[in-house]
Amino acid sequence: MSRGEDTRAALSRRGKDTQSGAAPALAASIDRLRAARPELAAWPAEQRLDALCAVLELWRPSDSPYRKELEEKLPRESGFHPETVRAGLELGLSHWSGDALRAVVAGELGFGATAPPAYPRRGATACGFPLTSVLLAGSIPMPTLLSLLLPLVLGSPVLAKPASRDPVTADLVAASLAEIDPLLGRCVALNTFSHDDEAAAALFFASECVVATGSDETLARVATRVAPPQRLVAYGHRLSLAVVSGAAMRGDALRETAAGLATDIALWDQLGCLSPLVVFVEGEHAGAALADELARALAAAGRRWPRGDLSTAAAAQIRSERSEAEMRRAAGRALRVHACEELGWTVVLEDDASQRPAPLHRFVRVSPVSSRAELLCALQPLAPHLAGVALAGFGGETRELSRALLDLGASRVCAPGRLQAPPLGWHHDGQPLLLPLARLGDYEID
Repeated sequence: MSRGEDTRAALSRRGKDTQSGAAPALAASIDRLRAARPELAAWPAEQRLDALCAVLELWRPSDSPYRKELEEKLPRESGFHPETVRAGLELGLSHWSGDALRAVVAGELGFGATAPPAYPRRGATACGFPLTSVLLAGSIPMPTLLSLLLPLVLGSPVLAKPASRDPVTADLVAASLAEIDPLLGRCVALNTFSHDDEAAAALFFASECVVATGSDETLARVATRVAPPQRLVAYGHRLSLAVVSGAAMRGDALRETAAGLATDIALWDQLGCLSPLVVFVEGEHAGAALADELARALAAAGRRWPRGDLSTAAAAQIRSERSEAEMRRAAGRALRVHACEELGWTVVLEDDASQRPAPLHRFVRVSPVSSRAELLCALQPLAPHLAGVALAGFGGETRELSRALLDLGASRVCAPGRLQAPPLGWHHDGQPLLLPLARLGDYEID
């Protein structure tokens, strides 16, 4: 067995408990992490950052053994098709380099790259908490990778509960940390426990800093367990969409936009916060052309990256929403439904911008808006949960509209085809990456 394989095997065993034994094993993990913390904190910050940048570089090559192992195992656990996982990782990790992490650290903490520091100012310090608990969620790997690395940048050990839909990524990230430096490996512990295991939950949420990702309901429950002086960093339910100017959607521009949107929708089967659920088309009669082209693009994307497994409930919801749209069309509404027989994808051309259910799994609505005012009115109810917006066809108006969307609540505006490739430093939920995880202090002694 190679060194990397031996490390992964050991880490896979460590902290993986039966439900009945979760609390004692969790307590042992906490003891190990707190014992390792002084050594991690004493490690010079620049050298610690060098090691973490090296971890990212391990994941970047398409032939990375960690990438290969994830591509093999994640489809079995998550239901994604292997080609979808492969393409999603290739696009998502394309710019997640060591240099990108250095730029984030330089911008937020003031060291690690040649960029001028934005923080801390002279006389200020930033350091991590004694222990950071990370509650992971979802089945897309990149957030897990980043969530485990960021507290370590600040010198804080990480106690993580892997997502039930992705028990693979956290193990592989922990193994890659240990490969770069054994101390990094000792400063990450992975523990699973049942949601109704009160003893284990009490231990997990007692850390000085808690990072939680999940539904709004999950975060509300977590918030009842975390109180000052603890720090809670929460990432809740988010959704994305696209806005297209029909006036500019002709010929090659129409095909390019539809192909980009199909990539955004198909990768990760529309299950992530950066997957667009609806495409708003500004301009009279423009929606039909885009819906037709988007259907062709999704069919082509499905041949490259087949849709993954569907639960019975998800399949039923897709059929229900297709039938509901067909009934409205039969009643005289100006709707159109493009659909793959195998439930591989669905495009519904709507006749207004009303909010309707989003079944996910490559189900998208194309909704017309007659004016900018109607667009912003349609987006207003979505503002509290808005993450990314793919924007196309607005020419000289692009900057002005981007600012309006960011002011509305979006944290990222990009071109179609780039939603699933956020930069490492993207301000998820409108927050910095590192500063929410840091204890900040000022000293005034000369």
